[in-house]
Amino acid sequence: MATLEAITDRFKTAVGADSGLGKSVKFDLKGDGVILIEGGRVSNDDLPADCTILVTKDDFESLAKGTLDPTAAFMQGKLKVNGDMSVAMKLQPLLAKARSMTTGD
Repeated sequence: MATLEAITDRFKTAVGADSGLGKSVKFDLKGDGVILIEGGRVSNDDLPADCTILVTKDDFESLAKGTLDPTAAFMQGKLKVNGDMSVAMKLQPLLAKARSMTTGD
């Protein structure tokens, strides 16, 4: 299982200079920390965001690795979205990019 720092670093690489989301998104990992993406900035700062996705760290890793479908996770209550749902809908390419960097951790 990857550490929060390893996951954050993977997303920093995937985001590059700009996330392409146009708005900020925060993954609230339910007690295991947060990952905030604002444009080209990725941090663990727990700041307000346009869209907050509540998900356990284990389920987040499964989403990032492609072993958990985001729609299925949402329907099963494993993932909750607060705020601008359109931002959440734009995450698929970013997750796919992060997935390509998975090294099995």
